[in-house]
Amino acid sequence: MEPTQSALIVPIPEAEPAVADLRARHDRSASWGVPAHITVIFPFLPPEQLTPQVLAAVRLIAAGVPRFYLSLDRVGWFGDRVLWLSPNPAEPFRELTNRLAVRFPQAEPYGGQFTDVVPHLTVGHDAPGLTAVAAGVEAKLPVKARVTALRLITGRPEPGDSWHTLTDFPLG
Repeated sequence: MEPTQSALIVPIPEAEPAVADLRARHDRSASWGVPAHITVIFPFLPPEQLTPQVLAAVRLIAAGVPRFYLSLDRVGWFGDRVLWLSPNPAEPFRELTNRLAVRFPQAEPYGGQFTDVVPHLTVGHDAPGLTAVAAGVEAKLPVKARVTALRLITGRPEPGDSWHTLTDFPLG
């Protein structure tokens, strides 16, 4: 089946040992084939609009943000429905999001649903037992990682590993 959506994410493979099993049970995007990540822009552009010019613009923006190290060092919550890990520093993610949102105003982060975009790695969403999950994942922190690239993925919001990498954009 053809992809219907795209997203710009920063995959955090170093987090997989701490969160993969938890995400498989508590975060529906894991069942779509989306790895542990921090979202930069979702939804991005429809897949048919991902032209060579768009890819070149994203590549240029990514190259303007230096590579960096991060630590996922604390658990956070959006209300009592979404459990997430907080990246430190968060500013490079905000910078990427802001630069991309200025260049692609039609791709508002989270569809414009939130006025303040908080960089985070989702562990669980709208699932029972998240309080216990939080205690378990907190014991596995911190997770250290080096961020070297922004990734463009495309897929459909349905189970079955429907999301795939289109390309990576190296950070500067």
